Amino acid sequence: MAAAPIPASPQPFKLILGSSSVARKHILTEMGLEFEVRTADIDEKSIRRENPDELVTVLAEAKADAIMSRLNISDYQKEGDRPTLLITSDIVVVHEGIIREKPTTKEEARQFLKGYSGSHVSTVGSVVVTNLTTGKRLGSLDKAEVYFHDIPDEVIENLIDEGVVFRVAGGLLLEHPLTLPFVEAVVGSSDSVMGISKDLANKLIQEALSV
Repeated sequence: MAAAPIPASPQPFKLILGSSSVARKHILTEMGLEFEVRTADIDEKSIRRENPDELVTVLAEAKADAIMSRLNISDYQKEGDRPTLLITSDIVVVHEGIIREKPTTKEEARQFLKGYSGSHVSTVGSVVVTNLTTGKRLGSLDKAEVYFHDIPDEVIENLIDEGVVFRVAGGLLLEHPLTLPFVEAVVGSSDSVMGISKDLANKLIQEALSV
């Protein structure tokens, strides 16, 4: 089911995306949203949880807290101004019960991608929306599965050489022209796999705006 459109003209709220992710910016733009970008700049590796649901939740919340710590929150609480929402998120890939975050070396990226070949992975994503005007915060999870045909070694090496695999969870590039032909099926929403679920983001935004 497609995400219900959010009125964008005039947009009844201000929105801050707490991420520099190209995919997340693209997804929010596709939703018709206007937003500014702030980055959390936290050490994600210092925050550990064994459960993927807990890990993505605490990371999305930590990103929100880090961004809010650098804002003058009273500026967003002035009467008469449009409410301002901050949206943060995190995603991990789970393969054979192991959490996969962004690969840090070529060998790790190669191991990840070879493991996906002819197999399937799950993604767990967390979205957190904080209303900076009221202090209200809401968060939830979205999960999906991706099934792959066999991925040729040449394709894996080309993806690694290109370097973009090091910027995404698990090195998983669903929408990449090199990867897409080898995607057998997606159970769930492709936008969730790419970084943020449109339906979940829309739902949390609407709830964060309600009294």
